[in-house]
Amino acid sequence: MSGKHLRQLAEYCDGRLTAAEAERATAHLAECARCRAVVDDFRFAAGLVRQLTIAAPPDSVWRSIDNLAWARPSAPALRVDVAFRSTHFSALRLAAAALIAVIAFGASYWYVTRQTQERWPVARLDGAITVDALSVGEALETDAASRLRLTVGTIGTVDVQPNTRVRLVSARSADQRLSLEHGEITATISAPPRLFFVNTSSSTVVDLGCKYTMRINEGGFGSLRVELGWASLEWGGRESLVPAGASCTTRPQVGPGTPSFDDASETLRDALRRFDFENGGQQALDVVLAESRVRDTLTLWHLLSRVDEADRARVFDRIVALTPLPSGVTREKALQLDKGTLERWRQELAWTW
Repeated sequence: MSGKHLRQLAEYCDGRLTAAEAERATAHLAECARCRAVVDDFRFAAGLVRQLTIAAPPDSVWRSIDNLAWARPSAPALRVDVAFRSTHFSALRLAAAALIAVIAFGASYWYVTRQTQERWPVARLDGAITVDALSVGEALETDAASRLRLTVGTIGTVDVQPNTRVRLVSARSADQRLSLEHGEITATISAPPRLFFVNTSSSTVVDLGCKYTMRINEGGFGSLRVELGWASLEWGGRESLVPAGASCTTRPQVGPGTPSFDDASETLRDALRRFDFENGGQQALDVVLAESRVRDTLTLWHLLSRVDEADRARVFDRIVALTPLPSGVTREKALQLDKGTLERWRQELAWTW
């Protein structure tokens, strides 16, 4: 494939083609499996790059690079213009940071795609049902005595419990996706975040590197419980982050409720259910605030953006009463639901979860 074609496919993925060019590219992709694979790779790479976290390395790293870059053991001492050195060193920093990012991306890409499969092997754990593999578009259903194990490419497994029906939606490297129509599954995934998904009728489970159990009935009433790591329930722009030891319910036409730890008081969990799904309003919120412990700031952090604006300050004050407000987080920004502020606060609060 020529460089010109690769550039055009990259521009297609970035939305930089004209309408006519994009239409021709779409028509070509419908017939060319090779180009579709390239487009999938571009999109996968872009997704991984977006997930890279920008972190400042210790000063000792830069000092080591500086010393190596400017060391001249066999040459006489040189007088270096300070401005030139500063400019050159800044460029060196950028180059080093770019190299680190490329290495991180390459490692993640190799890890996920080294054995990408279009079919998921199936093993029998219990019962008489025997299936060799599940292909995209196919479904399988267990009876009351059967359990099956699906192998998700090279990133993990999904145990399909009795009386469960699932369908394989996608087996692409950047989108391993299962549909849970009813029943219960246990997923154990070891991969970069947001590569494995489980669709249900009332929410999507997004794996963030974890082990979890998802149950849902035919009416769309379900629950997620995380055993290791993190997962999220997402639906219609609503997201609930669920860490190990916590659970979250989901309901049709509503989506995910507010997560809570399994060891939270029964009174808190009952009030949370009424708040999320039964219009419990301020009365239910009063109970949640009164029953909350330090660990329950998981629940309160989610509630901050879900309560009425008039109650937002009460939730904020309860969190601060349980654990000090970290630097970089202000009352004003938090009450404005500033995304950066809320994310910074969540990361600090997570140390207590």
